[in-house]
Amino acid sequence: MLAGLDEIAGTGRDAQRGGYSRHVWQAADLELRAWFIERAERIGLAVETDRNGNIWAWWGEPGPDAVVTGSHLDSVPGGGAFDGPLGVVSSLDAIARLQASGFVPSRACAILVFAEEEGSRFGIACLGSRLMTGALHADRARALVDPDGITLADAAARAGLDPARLGTDRESLERIGLFVELHVEQGRGLIDLGGPVAVASSILAHGRWRLTVTGQGNHAGATLMADRRDPMVAAARAVLAVQDTAAARPGTRATVGRMNIVPGGTNVIPSSVQAWLDARAETDEETRALLGEITAAVEAVVAENGCSVSVVEESWADAVHFDPELRDRFSAVLGDVPALATGAGHDSGVLTASVPSAMLFVRNPTGISHSPEEFASADDCVAGVEALEKLLRTLL
Repeated sequence: MLAGLDEIAGTGRDAQRGGYSRHVWQAADLELRAWFIERAERIGLAVETDRNGNIWAWWGEPGPDAVVTGSHLDSVPGGGAFDGPLGVVSSLDAIARLQASGFVPSRACAILVFAEEEGSRFGIACLGSRLMTGALHADRARALVDPDGITLADAAARAGLDPARLGTDRESLERIGLFVELHVEQGRGLIDLGGPVAVASSILAHGRWRLTVTGQGNHAGATLMADRRDPMVAAARAVLAVQDTAAARPGTRATVGRMNIVPGGTNVIPSSVQAWLDARAETDEETRALLGEITAAVEAVVAENGCSVSVVEESWADAVHFDPELRDRFSAVLGDVPALATGAGHDSGVLTASVPSAMLFVRNPTGISHSPEEFASADDCVAGVEALEKLLRTLL
């Protein structure tokens, strides 16, 4: 088991950041997609790619009311080896173990690999599942632009998809009777509980906003300090305001993890700075309230520096509560494993509005994710495969 993680360990390594940078329809992602197709066909699965670039690998005849499992293969910039790929590899291994035991499913079964889960290329997380379910309008998706100025429509076309067909895919969605996603835990819950596996209870509400701080570009040597309207200084103070605001509201999280400085010269006072805010809280209302407080705090500190700021929402996801009956059923099948909430978004969370969905978490002994330090031991990964196999056996 888990040989798949070794097989893809060299794909998409990021020499600058460490870890992996695997972004949808770029070289590393395309290599991983080809790897998955070959690996799935090796165990007799029939592979197809839907209109939104999600890959399906069917065990037996495709059909309605299917039990579907899987995850994603793309990563954040400089991400770890387990976020996404562990769920894909575990799905392949669980089905291979069922096949080897002589098990014959009584309903359709598939592995589903979603496109652009992390949103690292086009800025919207869970792009493949959002398009499938209609949570993201196709026109908006087609117009998304990556850092190199390539639209999603153009990138999809280069990958062999028809951009005109992107969007709600009722035919694919209606084949899913139930979806279960195995994922490395992105937190410390299982460390504290001392177990290798848990089921998910909920996902925090979360969104992404683009903050554009505008000032006056000028010469670094010819402009007196008293005469400056420096958006970089204003943006730096805005980041501190984000941190202070979230720290004052227990249970909320706010992060600025990306900035773009224009024009970006060493001897140039910038004219504008873009910063991307990620904000999360337990409920939709708490997250919106957090955003309101952050916006007010940022506007105040930016104005003190003679600059202005705009705040534009790029994505939003309501809080998710996984079906309690399904969650409790899975917990009982696996021996009363714990249920954990998570602050990380997932395709399974997007699907909950349309189909019954659930998640399994595998312990991460570092508690660190979206980083090269993300980890899961071989024993815990095996426990995850065995848990997924057991669930599939009861569902199929």
